[in-house]
Amino acid sequence: MNIPRPNGRCNERGFTLIDLIIAIAIVAILTRIALPSYQAYIVRASRQSAQSELVALANAQEKIFLNSNAYTANVTTAYTGQSSGGLGVTSGNTKDNRYAITAEATATTFKLTATPATGTPQANDGVLTINEQSVRTWGSKTW
Repeated sequence: MNIPRPNGRCNERGFTLIDLIIAIAIVAILTRIALPSYQAYIVRASRQSAQSELVALANAQEKIFLNSNAYTANVTTAYTGQSSGGLGVTSGNTKDNRYAITAEATATTFKLTATPATGTPQANDGVLTINEQSVRTWGSKTW
């Protein structure tokens, strides 16, 4: 039973509507600040993962060149260590499916490209490339 005090207020405990609105406003402000930073982090992490995969594939290309004196232009065929084989990326995509990987090759040159997949956070992130001279580009920048 709530007994009124001399000042007319009851001895109740809890949140008022104002307290709840203030708490919701604080959470909304923090979310508005933190969410873009988190999304940028996810894009950056996926780009770095794709860069690592391209370096690993470039190393595989060099092994193929040592074995058969030529590079391979086939990404999806199984890796055999020969230019007649491929690089063993059966899906043609990075592990997180945010980039499509393609290869261009001649007997003495190659270029590996990772193109951002549409409909993913990477869509506007820029194309990654690496070649036989280890020249690495991301859009118009180097990485």
